[in-house]
Amino acid sequence: MFHCAESGVSAIIKRMNYSDGMRPRFARAIIIILAISVSGVMGYGIGTAHPKTVVIRGVANTASDAVNAGDFAIFWDAWKGIEGSYLRAGQLKNRDLTYGATSGLVAALKDPYSVFMTPDDSKRFSEDLNGNFGGIGAEIGIKNDQLIVIAPLKDSPAEKAGLISGDKLLEINASSTAGLAINDAVKMIRGPKGTAVNFTVGRNGKEKPLTIRVTRDTIAIPVLEWKMKEGNVAHIQLFTFSENSAALMRNALYEAKAAGAKGIVLDMRNNPGGYLDAAIAIAGYFMNPGQTVIFEEFRNGRKDSFETEGTPIVAGLPIAILMNAGSASASEILAGALKDDVKAPIVGEKSFGKGTVQELTTLRDGSELKLTIAHWILPKGTQIDKNGIVPDVAVKISDEDREKKRDPQLEKALELVRAKL
Repeated sequence: MFHCAESGVSAIIKRMNYSDGMRPRFARAIIIILAISVSGVMGYGIGTAHPKTVVIRGVANTASDAVNAGDFAIFWDAWKGIEGSYLRAGQLKNRDLTYGATSGLVAALKDPYSVFMTPDDSKRFSEDLNGNFGGIGAEIGIKNDQLIVIAPLKDSPAEKAGLISGDKLLEINASSTAGLAINDAVKMIRGPKGTAVNFTVGRNGKEKPLTIRVTRDTIAIPVLEWKMKEGNVAHIQLFTFSENSAALMRNALYEAKAAGAKGIVLDMRNNPGGYLDAAIAIAGYFMNPGQTVIFEEFRNGRKDSFETEGTPIVAGLPIAILMNAGSASASEILAGALKDDVKAPIVGEKSFGKGTVQELTTLRDGSELKLTIAHWILPKGTQIDKNGIVPDVAVKISDEDREKKRDPQLEKALELVRAKL
């Protein structure tokens, strides 16, 4: 669809999150950032910009003697000062100064999910979204002003090296991450396949920081796996919400029913999100048509609702949902909708709490502006952003559980489903 952004730049906007099941109207997005990229509920856009004269209202930009918070002359005074006095002014490019100023403008929002990307950064971002790229295989984000691991991908270099959800990335290759933006962290983490990146990690329950070395590799993002457990309960692991997640989930549910499944454990632990439409479509496999899955609320109070469509595949079967601190965005939307609509109990740990929508607009030179424009509200009014979803049954996994390959969260979820058979 075509969208005219308030900045006056025309662009084609494709909203997504690795959590969309493509709806006939258009693709929407939430947050994503898989495998060493960026994180968050995100919508983004791709398009061709047409140069226009942009007027910034409420900001003076001509007078050079007035000093006030909205006087754009301050910017030009600083620019002229750099040109006239900076030692290495001859090495500067106006393009780089402009990019730096624009980055600072967006950074002033103090929103970790609103980002300006240069054309080179935009290219790397697009490579990440395509799902096959070099890195460590973990989604990173910022929480409480701290760079953290949201979720390592299954069988990724990050997971194999020992990084877990909630790990605080204090240093990257001996450089402090204090005040580091996500995009800059991504640049430091990415590198040629086979090379290593070293992290100093703070972990809850550990008195001293850990040192973890991860060898970079090509990252292939897994989507879904399922197994039949004792008592004819299907354990379905959904790792991300990609373009084909809804189709893979539909196939898995039909296969599970054909194999005699009487109940389902939907495992979305360490699922950082993806296409919103995939979450909507998957919700429709469990819920009756016409039920609200999520509301998108904008700053002007407008609410757009997203409802289920089609015929449910497993409506009426008992279901439990597994979540942890690495469950974000689309996984929180799907879990919240199933909890509100079909009373599915949630087992595990509190989810991440990423519930804002970003829109990505392509600017005139190929740079891009990713800007938070809305947030998500669950059917019963719960706002996901910063709140997350609290489990009905809290179960943690200890270091000893990991060492001995035990999964008390899964066992509790299976117990709850079997009790309803």
